[in-house]
Amino acid sequence: MSFTADRLLLFGATGDLSKRMLLPSLCALDADDLLPAKLQIIGTARSELDDQGFRALAREALETFLPAERRGSLDSFLERLHYQPLDATQQDGFAALADKVGKPEQGLAIFLSTAPSLFEPTIHGLERAGLTGDTVRMCLEKPLGTDLESSRHINDAVASAFPEDRIFRIDHYLGKETVQNLLALRFANILFEPLWNAAHIDHVQITVAETVGLEGRVSFYDDAGALRDMVQNHMLQLLSLVAMEPPSSFDATAVRDEKVKVLRSLRSVGPDETVTGQYRAGAIEGKAVPGYDDELGKDSDTETFVAIKSYIDNWRWKGVPFYLRTGKRLPERVTEIVVQFRKVPHSIFAGKGAKAEPNRLVIGIQPEENITLSLMAKVPGLDRGGIRLRPVPLNIAMQNAFAGKERRIAYERLLLDLIEGDQTLFVRRDEVEAQWDWVDAIRASWVEQGATPKNYTAGSWGPSAAIALAERDGVTWHE
Repeated sequence: MSFTADRLLLFGATGDLSKRMLLPSLCALDADDLLPAKLQIIGTARSELDDQGFRALAREALETFLPAERRGSLDSFLERLHYQPLDATQQDGFAALADKVGKPEQGLAIFLSTAPSLFEPTIHGLERAGLTGDTVRMCLEKPLGTDLESSRHINDAVASAFPEDRIFRIDHYLGKETVQNLLALRFANILFEPLWNAAHIDHVQITVAETVGLEGRVSFYDDAGALRDMVQNHMLQLLSLVAMEPPSSFDATAVRDEKVKVLRSLRSVGPDETVTGQYRAGAIEGKAVPGYDDELGKDSDTETFVAIKSYIDNWRWKGVPFYLRTGKRLPERVTEIVVQFRKVPHSIFAGKGAKAEPNRLVIGIQPEENITLSLMAKVPGLDRGGIRLRPVPLNIAMQNAFAGKERRIAYERLLLDLIEGDQTLFVRRDEVEAQWDWVDAIRASWVEQGATPKNYTAGSWGPSAAIALAERDGVTWHE
């Protein structure tokens, strides 16, 4: 059923995600008159607040995390906010929550950001309180389990109250402008798509590097590790967008059908195709930082870095390696996709002493959103000592190409899509389970091998074995 919700219920409304991302995103949308005029936002969490207390908390968060020029009329936005305290483990509290939500004229959208252990009791409570009807959508924030079995358990619990077409599983990377521009780059330009295959592409690199350490995520991260925290969701979503076949149209079913085909085509990773690491004390941006065990306060075998060499066994990508790496306490914060094209089959300039380098496409996602394509060009001169060629970058910086356009928080688009009911940039259940199936096999191989993370110094690009993983194929990581 198609509807634009006029109620938005935020679970975890006093938490860090809400203060840093959700409330600022909603306020920015309100400032641009993009929210439905009658939309009411109800927050809920364990904190004992009333409407005024929640509005005060929201005001402080907005003044801290949202630039002043994007706030609009702050008072009018705060009037949309309401609050009902709730302990999700206590079923009798959901009746009061339903009273606070009231009866939506158009529909209700729910954003569920809680610990995975609370998913099932929350769904049961909502169902008993009458908050799971035909005009209710459910949005789920990760983590959706810790493996395939637990993910299925969560999805089964949600599916008991909501059909798939009313379940919105969020991956905020899909809301980033450059991630969506990847689709435009591939499917709106005839220049690239004919070359986007094993005949013309040598390899693909996907890097998600962080400079931070645990930052208040101690218990979650030590249970998860880099593979489950980053690879299982964000990185596999990026990989599927790079590798997917052209969908028949830009709608939820067509796009997600093609993504899941890629995920199901991922080859099982061999024992020598992964490297794990854990950071030790070092320096980031000139400042000393402790090692992982020191931050954690105990010894741990959790990986804070992982590099993977993977293959997609289908017609388009047969034999093309996809190198993935992610880690904490690396030298810089960067998320990028590098598409390395093959060399020209024959260089007509070799006899003149010129060396031609293969073209490279770099898609920067954060901190800067840009697209750079390197082309070979002749260095000016009379060439009496031979022809010289040099790569010249064609750089499209998004903030310059579209001057005057706001740089939006990724959650702005996703929250608006949730309210309006567009699932295109959300993850379907079969995608999640295909991702977990692949990741679980990697973790099982680590256990079978007795693998433990290799040490690397904070401020470096991970263990030396990660460099060797690529270099033995003649590939150098893009840095």
